[in-house]
Amino acid sequence: MPVTVTQVPEGQTQIQLSFAPVVRQTAPAVVSIYARRVVAEQQSPFFNDPFFNQLFGNRGQATPRVQNALGSGVILQSDGIVVSNYHVVGDADDIRVVLNDRREFAADVILADEESDLAILRLRGASDLPAIQIADSDRIEVGDLVLAIGNPFGVGQTVSSGIVSALARSGIAVGSGRGYFIQTDAAINPGNSGGALVDMQGHLVGINSAILTRSGGSNGIGFAIPANLVSQVVAQAESGETHFQRPWMGVTGQAVDAALAEALGLGLPQGVAITALHPDSPLAEAGLRAGDVVLTVDGDPVNAPQEMMFRLAARGIGGTARLSWVRAGERQDSDVALIAPPESPECNRLTVRGVALRGLVAETINPAVAAERGLDPQAAGVVVVEADDIAARAGLAPGDILLSVNRQPVPDTAALDRALRDPSRYWEVELLRDGRRSLLRFRL
Repeated sequence: MPVTVTQVPEGQTQIQLSFAPVVRQTAPAVVSIYARRVVAEQQSPFFNDPFFNQLFGNRGQATPRVQNALGSGVILQSDGIVVSNYHVVGDADDIRVVLNDRREFAADVILADEESDLAILRLRGASDLPAIQIADSDRIEVGDLVLAIGNPFGVGQTVSSGIVSALARSGIAVGSGRGYFIQTDAAINPGNSGGALVDMQGHLVGINSAILTRSGGSNGIGFAIPANLVSQVVAQAESGETHFQRPWMGVTGQAVDAALAEALGLGLPQGVAITALHPDSPLAEAGLRAGDVVLTVDGDPVNAPQEMMFRLAARGIGGTARLSWVRAGERQDSDVALIAPPESPECNRLTVRGVALRGLVAETINPAVAAERGLDPQAAGVVVVEADDIAARAGLAPGDILLSVNRQPVPDTAALDRALRDPSRYWEVELLRDGRRSLLRFRL
């Protein structure tokens, strides 16, 4: 017969085991955030036309409307540095932060990054605030106990408990962010966004960002942004940056599945296969090329492009990262420079004021522009930054990559400016939109 071992509490301390000491340590550093933004109601596109404006005057103009947002935040420094989610405060006109002891502060966003869904706030006139210590999120493991602290549904500060359910959730997009997340079954609900996920030492391991749900409530699948990325975002905010800068790799890659692993001669489906490299990529400088498979970054495994970029982003600009990679079955190691996206060639922003494509603002694509606009690292040519007036009515939109105008190639804004000086009344614009080639034809 199998032997069943039953362990019973050996004293009053074990009987009264509680999360209360961890909550007492961390809860004062978790705040509630009330954000307000003024948005314009959608107006009919007909009212952009001068003809309809003459008929209807300003009755078609957008009506301002106040939109309120509720979320949470975490105090990271006693002088009033707070981290929250971009989707809570990113475009807010007015931000009010309420502490656990009911004190209230106005706050300003000093750095906002939609891609990571993080925003750093500074509280006005704050000092000697309770702050939480940041943990090394690379050291947590599946099964570790965690607490989620925030202000769900605006009911007031609430604590829920759970475990780390999974790591390296990188094939999904949650909240405003796309990347690498910690998954937890600690109950997270609307209003918890921007709140703390803490370990049993009372240290911050993540910022709660979103949930997967069909009902709107918690189904036990919540996602948190790892604390190591938070640390890097805060460091850049303190150095005066207003936008988060990620190391530029100039690489396009894909996760290695079983079929690709067999084709590449790998024993296991692991790593990130490089499919394309920019000529100026620091990976190319370190000797890597298309077809190589990156296995680790500074010893940490990477199994998706988002995970690899997270590892690099958490290390910041400057210095190097050690990559382990495989080519033709041979494993190698290389130090790769962590650099900002190069701004060469010059972006040379062009604002079109002539009749043809009036209202167009465009830039020559370089690695910095591609990173800022979310373009493919290999993108080249001219990208549309703004499109109003004739440019909008012609069908152009921000993010379009212009290839030619009236069959004249436009590799940069200087060439675009020359092409737009054509006196023709008939226009043909070739462009790329979401990777698909399109052709716009219109008559002035």
